Amino acid sequence: MPRSTNRSSSSLPSCLWSARALCSSSARTSAERSPIRPRPDTSTTRSWGYSSRKDSSLVTASLSNQVEEFGRPGPGEDFSPGLGTLKRILRKPTVILSTGFLVFIVLLAIFAPLITQLSGYSPYEFDEGAVDPALGGLPHGAFGGISAEHWMGVEPQNGRDIFARIAYGARVSMLIGIGATAITMVIGVVMGVIAGFLGGFVDAVISRVMDFLMAFPALIFMIAILSALPQGNRPLLLVLVLSLFSWPATARVIRGQTLSLKNREFVEAARTSGAGWVPLVFREVLPNLSGTIVVMATLAVPTFIATEAGLSFLGVGITPPDPSWGQMIASAVTWYSSDPMFFAIPGMFLFLTVLSFTVLGDNLQKIWAGGL
Repeated sequence: MPRSTNRSSSSLPSCLWSARALCSSSARTSAERSPIRPRPDTSTTRSWGYSSRKDSSLVTASLSNQVEEFGRPGPGEDFSPGLGTLKRILRKPTVILSTGFLVFIVLLAIFAPLITQLSGYSPYEFDEGAVDPALGGLPHGAFGGISAEHWMGVEPQNGRDIFARIAYGARVSMLIGIGATAITMVIGVVMGVIAGFLGGFVDAVISRVMDFLMAFPALIFMIAILSALPQGNRPLLLVLVLSLFSWPATARVIRGQTLSLKNREFVEAARTSGAGWVPLVFREVLPNLSGTIVVMATLAVPTFIATEAGLSFLGVGITPPDPSWGQMIASAVTWYSSDPMFFAIPGMFLFLTVLSFTVLGDNLQKIWAGGL
């Protein structure tokens, strides 16, 4: 009996060891056969090179809104920003019309000298035969003197060709709008990224400068500054003054997004690998701000075009005899009852240009918002 007890007690550890090994082996086998799946209530999405976790309900709502707005993406497409963005927004008739009109305005501005040579009249040439002195200088014919010689009529009293002045006015409007947008975006993005990424004293100084400039009533100070400055190169002065009061708003938005990006996992990983703040900004932060910058630039152009027209209307923008849409509208105010086409044509071009840029920027904003 004692010998039997010793055998059973000596075999007990080996049995426990075998059972433990068997359980471990079965657990490994079951783990290999059934891999862990992600939780159904969250989804991991990648946006512009970095990973972010979104609630599945928000992702579903965003995708459903975009499907309703732009249609369902085709095979191999998605709603992330990229080359497919242009294809999707061009499916909408409003975007097609807006883009077509903007292309027309850009071509009209670029080839204005050639087009006016074909029409036969420069924007500064007077055609006294096209107006009737007996009627106080009103154009001959109906609709403001529209004819085969003057495609959009002539100005009352002096007979200058409206089409030629519209073409050269488009050059002024596009030059000021795009130039002011470029300077505003450069200064705003640089200041916003530096303030948001470096933080501390640098952020405090830049933020106080932004608050100082944004506290001014911009339009009043633009009028005061442009009235005090000499004539000189008026378009260049307008670009500089518009940019001076506009970059803080851009910088504030960029700063806020930079603050949220600098603590992301991909930035922390790059910082841990030894990258300095300059490579981090150019390789990690700026690429993720591209959508915001494009949308803000697209929406800034019509704002500057309308502001330039308003300043020219008030007499502190583009000065005669250089053509400007706002200046033409100001000159047409006294003639709107007797010659409404003189007022309607430049007003229509200004309205459609601003509307086209706004529609294009709004659709780009919806596309990029869905990719976030």
